Order: sequence, then C-alpha cells, then structure tokens
Amino acid sequence: MKNKGFIVFMTVIVTLLCVYYLSFTFVSNGVKEDATEYARDEAGNVDYSKKQFYLDSVYNEPVYNLLGIEFTYKEIQDLELNLGLDLQGGMHVTLEVSPVDIIKGLSGNNEDPEFLAALELAQERQKTSQESFVNLFYEAFNETAPNTKLSTVFANAANRGKIGFDTDDSEVLRVIRSEVDDAMDRSFNILRTRIDRFGTSQPNIQRLENTGRIQIELPGVDNPERVRKLLQGVAKLEFLQVIEINEVSDALTQANEILVEEQKAQKETLGEGEEATDAPQSEDLADLLQDERSADQDTLGTEGDTLSTDEDANLDSLQASEDVSPLFSLIKSRNGLVYDVADTSKINQIIQREDIKSLFPRNTRLVWDVKANKLDDGMELLELYVVRTLRGDKAMLTGEVINDARQTFDEVGQPAVDMSMNAEGARKWAKITRENINNRIAIVLDNYVYSAPVVNSEIPNGKSIIQGNFTLEEAKDLANILKAGSLPAPTRIVEEATIGPTLGKEAQAQGILSIVAGLGMVVIFMIAYYAKGGIVANIALVFNIFFILGILAQLNAALTLPGIAGIVLTIGMSIDANVLIFERIREERRNGNTLLKSISAGYEKAYSSIVDANVTTFLIGAILYWLGQGPVKGFAITLMIGIACSFFSAVFITRVIVTWMSKKGEDSKISFSTPFSKNLFNNLSINFMTKRKMAYIGSGIVIAIGLTLISINGLNLGVDFTGGRSYVVRFSEKVQPTELKLALEQTFENKGTEVKTYGANNILKVTTSYLVEEESTEADNIVRDKLIEGITATTGMTYAKNESGMGENIFSISGSSKVGATIADDIKNASQESVIFSLIAIFLYILIRFRRWQFGLGAVVALFHDTLIVLSAFAIAKSFGFVFEIDQVFIAAILTVIGYSINDTVVVFDRIRETLGITSKASSEETFNTAINDTISRTIMTSMTTLVVVFVLFLFGGEVLRGFSFALLVGILVGTYSSIFIATPIVLDLAKRKKKRVEA
Repeated sequence: MKNKGFIVFMTVIVTLLCVYYLSFTFVSNGVKEDATEYARDEAGNVDYSKKQFYLDSVYNEPVYNLLGIEFTYKEIQDLELNLGLDLQGGMHVTLEVSPVDIIKGLSGNNEDPEFLAALELAQERQKTSQESFVNLFYEAFNETAPNTKLSTVFANAANRGKIGFDTDDSEVLRVIRSEVDDAMDRSFNILRTRIDRFGTSQPNIQRLENTGRIQIELPGVDNPERVRKLLQGVAKLEFLQVIEINEVSDALTQANEILVEEQKAQKETLGEGEEATDAPQSEDLADLLQDERSADQDTLGTEGDTLSTDEDANLDSLQASEDVSPLFSLIKSRNGLVYDVADTSKINQIIQREDIKSLFPRNTRLVWDVKANKLDDGMELLELYVVRTLRGDKAMLTGEVINDARQTFDEVGQPAVDMSMNAEGARKWAKITRENINNRIAIVLDNYVYSAPVVNSEIPNGKSIIQGNFTLEEAKDLANILKAGSLPAPTRIVEEATIGPTLGKEAQAQGILSIVAGLGMVVIFMIAYYAKGGIVANIALVFNIFFILGILAQLNAALTLPGIAGIVLTIGMSIDANVLIFERIREERRNGNTLLKSISAGYEKAYSSIVDANVTTFLIGAILYWLGQGPVKGFAITLMIGIACSFFSAVFITRVIVTWMSKKGEDSKISFSTPFSKNLFNNLSINFMTKRKMAYIGSGIVIAIGLTLISINGLNLGVDFTGGRSYVVRFSEKVQPTELKLALEQTFENKGTEVKTYGANNILKVTTSYLVEEESTEADNIVRDKLIEGITATTGMTYAKNESGMGENIFSISGSSKVGATIADDIKNASQESVIFSLIAIFLYILIRFRRWQFGLGAVVALFHDTLIVLSAFAIAKSFGFVFEIDQVFIAAILTVIGYSINDTVVVFDRIRETLGITSKASSEETFNTAINDTISRTIMTSMTTLVVVFVLFLFGGEVLRGFSFALLVGILVGTYSSIFIATPIVLDLAKRKKKRVEA
C-alpha cells in the first residue's frame, strides 16, 4: 500500500488534536457538575441562579492544568464541545429591526395622514410578502399619495444635506435604505454588547445577511422575560461627567477601611494558616499602564481644532496595607480605578452593597468601561468610572439630540468620530462643554462607557470631533453607538424557542442512548457477517465518531439533537464504504484471486463508487447548511463532517489495518465472511427489468393515495411552516389531550389549536395559531396567560413557574417556541429551494460523472419519486391516527433520504458503467440486470445496517426526532427500492427510446 506512513501520521495527528480539544469538554463537565452539587439543596432540588453564581465565581480562575499550561474556566468554555440549546436548555431568539420606526424617525415623526396610511398598508402587506419593507412602503405611498414626492415628507432639519425639497424619489429611497442598514449595524453592536454581559456561557449572536435579521442563542437561560426585555429595549445613550479620584477620595478611603477590617476579621476566623479569598487581588500596575494607556486619552473638541492629549493627569492612588489588597487598591494611570478583569465579578458584588454605596456622594454612579485593555503580557485590565448624574439619576444629555455621527479621520490621518446635534442639543452641549473644559465626559450606552474624551474647549454649534487611539473598526462602532440615540430602532422578536433544563437533559439522555444502541447493533451485525473484516470496519467506525466529536469541538460548532441524529445516521451510512470494499474483496476471492490481490483489487474497484456516493451526499449537506436555519444547520454540519471522517476512516484507516493483518498472504488469519454469510446472495440472476412496469404502477398507486389524502386531510404542518406558538407542558399526572384540546379551543377563541402527547402521557405539546399575526411581547404574554388559565380551569392543577417546583397537582411549561408569519414564509421558501437545488446539483453531478443525460434524469426522477412516497407515507400514517409533524427537521430528513437514495443509485450506476465497458456486446437489459445482481449483497447489507440504527433513533430519539426518523425509515426502504426498480429502469427506457430514434 502506498503512502501508508503518511496515513498513519495523519491518523495520529488528528487523534491527538481530537483528544486535546475533547479534554476541555470533560474538564468543563466536571466544573458544571461541581456547580450543580453546590446549588443542590437537601431535598435534591437545584437552584439555577446559585449554580450560575458558582460558575461566575470561577469564570476567570484556573481550573485545568495541561502539561504546565493553565486554563481558566472562560478559556475552557471557548474550547469545549458546545451543546445546542435542545441538549442543555436555554433560549433561541430571532430579532427583526423595526423599519417603521426608522422611517418615522427620518420623517421627523411626520403626522401626514397619507404618509401614516402608507406605513400601515406596508406593514399589512409585509405579513405575506418577501419584498423589502422600504419597497413595500414606496409602493403603498404611491397609492395613498399619488403624484406626491417623498421629499415632501423627508426634507427636514434632521436630513439637511441629504434630502432637499427637490430631491428625487430614487435618492430619498437610497437614504432610507442606507439608514435601515445602519440601524441594523447599530442594533447588532448594541445587542452583542448586551449579550456578552448577560452572564450566560457560550452566547452566540449572528446576522442573517439574506434576511436582515439577528439570531441569538443563550444557553442555560431560565428567565425568558428578562431576555425579552433586554433584547427589545431601546438603547439608552447618555453623556455624563467623569468625577476624578480626588473628589471621592474620602469615600474610597472609608470603603477601603471597611474591606480591610472585614478581611482581617475573616483571616482571624479562618486561622493563621489560611487566607481570605473573598476580596479581589490587585497590584500597583502604574508602570505597566503608563506607556500603554497615556496615549489612549480620548479628546473632544470642535470640528477642525488641533487637540492635545492630557498626559499629565496623574494623582497618587490610594494604597491599602501590604498584606491586604481589597477593592480600592488603585492604579495611578488616568486617575482611574483600573483592575484585572479576573477581579471584576468580585468587585461588582462589593460595589452593589448598600454600605459601600452610601459612602459615595449623592448623584454618582459607578460604571465599567465597555472594553478591556490587553497588555503585552496578556493581562486584561478594565477601568471603573465614577460619574456624576443629575437628580433622579438622570444624565446631562441623552442620545435623542444627536442628528448624525460618522467615522472620519483627524488632521494627522487617525480614525476619529464626527458627531452633530440638533438645535436643542447644540445649546445644551455648549453649556456642558463650557463648564467642563479639561474635564472628561463619558459617553455611556446601556450603562457601559464607550469613550471618555477630555473637553478642550467650548463647542457652540453641536458639531464635535472625538479623537482617541481608535482603530478604524472602533471608530465605526463608536459612530454607530452615538447614532443609536438619534434614530431609535426597536427590535421585535419574530421567532423564539425556550427549552427548559429538564427537557434538555432528557434530550441528552435520548441522544446518547440512540448513539450507543445504534453503534452496538451495527458492531454485532458487522462481526456476524464479515468476521475479522467486520472488526476492522468497527474500529474505523469508532475512529469516525471520535473524529466527528473532536472536529466539532475544534470548529467550535454546537452539537444539537439533529446533530446527534446525523451521527447516528453516519454510523449506518459509514459502514457502506466498507461493505462495498469487502463485497468486492469477496467477489475477487470467488473469482480465484489470491488474498493480497483480492484486497488490492477490492479497494481499487470500490473507490470510484465510494467517491461518487460520498460527494453526492456531501452536496446535500452543503445545500442544507447554505439554506437551512437553526437545527437544520447543526444537522448539516455534523453530516458533512461525518462524510469526510467516514471516507478517511473507511478507505484509508481500514486499508492500513487490513494490510497489516494480511502481510503473511494466504497464511494470514483475516477473513471477510462467516459460515452464515459465505454463500449468501451469491450467483443471483433475478430479472429485475421485466418487473419495472409493475413497479411503476405500484408506486403510482401509493403516490395517488397519498396525494388524495393530503388534499383531503392535509399534513400536520408545524409552526415552522404555519407560524404560531407551541408549548411543551409537563403535568404531575396523566392528562387526556382530547379533553384539553376542546377546552383550549374555546380559550383561544376557536383559533387553530392542537394538543398531542409528547414522548410521555404526562407531557403534552400545545400548538395554537391564536394571535399568530401579533408578534409583540404583549401578545406572547396574552397567549401564555390564556394557556395557563385554560389548563388550570380544565384540570384543576396549579401552574409552577419553575420545573423544580413540580409536585402533586402541578403543571409547568418545559419549553416554548414562536414563529412569526413572515419568518414561517421564509422557512417554507428556503425549504422548497433546498429541495430544488439538491435535485439540480445531483443531476449535474451525475451528468458530469456518467456523461449521459439518461443517468442524470433517471436519478432525479427516482429522487422525486422517493420524496412523494415519503409525503404519502405521512398522509397515510395520519389517516391511521399516527400523526407526525412536518417542520424544518422533516426537510432535513427529506434531503437526507435524497442523499441516501442517490448513494444507493450511484453504486448501481457505477457497476452498470463498469459492466458496459467489459461486455459491450451484451444487451441493455442483461447489462442492467447483471449490475443490480452483482451489487444486491451490498445494497441489502447497507440498507439493513442503516435501517437498524434509524429504527433505534425512532424508538429512543425522543419526540423531537420522531417525524425525522419515521421519514428516514420510509426513505431508506423506498430509496433502496427506487434505485433498483425506478432509477435504473428509467435509464434503460430512455436509452431504448434514444436508440429507436437513431435507428429510425
């Protein structure tokens, strides 16, 4: 075997990398278990806020020592294998920035009735249209105010220089679109800062560029109301005077004394040999910071001024005793309170104490810098500002007065920010800057300081240049932050899913059981059929799963429940490559070749089929990732990684092992069959092609029945496709879904309502379209309250907000999801596109590989047939009372069926191509029958192993994957059938027609 050393080297390297990255996951799990035990009371209940407190306390503490390198819990979280929300609980939210408020703001809140009517009409049309809101507004404006120019609405003081009374509509629309895009940037930056400081581990926020939405995932969140308030609140931008340290020195000294005495008392209580650990540790880092931050002094002046940096503002810091260094052991630089980031959580606990707060003058506030300053040695430092407020904790000036802010460059070419205010703001700003020359003004957003420039002179016209040691990106971000005050852009939640920790733990258990059971059954099956060859395949399979998990951790991807389904599916499908190889080896042995020659020929002849099968399935995964959302992306990532890993392990790792085991030639003790399997499926000569018309008729009948049932009863579409809200409700005892459905239909004013069991008879899933068009938080609360009210009235049970409070006669909501009507349309369109693109991609690939359009068309017709059969199976099952939901995960299942089916079809097509090349004189029917008979052993083996693991998934994968696994069960059966009785016969019929036309 060539390149054996390289394959061994790569296997070792990848294995070590996987061990390295997965080790962080094991350590992180240990820390979480410690946190759970810390938060568990005597009754066994877990206080999740207490658990989070424990995790916060070790966030910046070393918890793992790897070969002398220490990792903090924060660093471990960045490197561990992430779990999706469905496996650990939490909240998923998709937000949309409200363009209505942006357009109203641009108009100066114009009250023109025709303008307002156009906005209202555009809002109504947006519910059923995929067109951008700006275009819908313009169409509506032309209807409500024909022959009226947009400039009559938007030419105002706020837009001076951009829009005049003679500005064309096209230019006005360009400005509006630009402002909507800018609002998206501002909202994203603001939300990113809020999320980063929310206190949850591994938060994820990303822009969905094709839809203009923002998607956020918050693992472990158990307070959805707080999240909604946090995400949908309008940004609060303030300008506050920075108080220098000498003005609060008395308060700092007294606070120091209190904390020193507390530490001494604690030390005495603990004993001479122990140390107190509650107070944050700090050092005098003035020397480190002096050069690092003196050049970072932001300055503020009028546009065009030459500004200087205040480098001489240095006062002595307050020093605590040598043996105790609590909160106010300060750093001299910039007169500020500067601390190691590791100490900030402890400092926050101290500054929130009432006895510490009372020491500071009235109308003061302590606020942190938004960004830490990283030194050359890796230490991260964060400044704590003392700012002055007006009565009632109000600011001197707020962001509403800002007309515009943009990134620019100062006179020496450094990035800066150009800010302008309206007339009222300019008047107030002149007074503020006049009274604060040589003082600092903090620019505060959501209670975090983004910049604190020094005022050089009075600024009379409201136009200011903010200079500092900015990077280009930092200057752009600050401009966006400042502009957030001028055009409030409230966000609305258009999609939401909340999964309780109990539901997440159950999903974890179900996923692990599915993997273990599926793996165990395949291991036994392979050994029983292929003897020692089966052992080799199983070793490759274990490597495959290990590599998948390790690579997911390296890519910082999240493992979701559909992702586990992808692993389970990979277990079945990855065996296919080894089945192809081993069947070829057995075939070569039956033809009388030596063991070594048979092994070499087996790998070489199977290679082409393996490549084709894996590439087509990988294409499906790529399209799923490209067009899919949420859980579908997780499945696609795992599927693509699984395909790559299974190809490497099945083709290369097994080759190394088999070569080593067969080095003695015929004396080697390796075999690829058992007495049971030795002559199974040998010498078959079934005439499949004569049965093709019967197959066409049979498939046509099943599809006709299915489509008829769909037209009569429809399919059970989930909220992904219809919009609405669904809730997973857990009861302390069994509840009849039919009785609850009748009661809730009245509660929800006879709107569409469905109630069904969800994995157990005491867990129900309630789905309703009540207030589906309303996407506000108020509507969410109304629907939830009505649900609780209806359940309480029907069952007599009491609602418990927290699952840990479950007892007798109690119910709680374990999870919920909401999909707005607009986003449901997006999901439907994306699902349709993914299926269409998959069929086109496969047709083109088959056409290129086999160089005959008949093969491509035959494959696509078979795949279309498989899709219709699966849909028909769902409709037929529904008529018998087995209802499976059609959602995004179902679309993933359909595409997986397409991938599996083409995998099977390509193997048959590959053998046909090979057979045509060997026996060109044989008739078409003989060639096709021979190809199918030669591959039938592989077809049956692959189908059986895949069916086994999917059936395990169907039994143990949980309710979330029930429809997914049912679709796969049907799809694998029909995919195997169609590759023999649909795809291949169609190629034959098309080839015959072409031949007749040529002869004619």
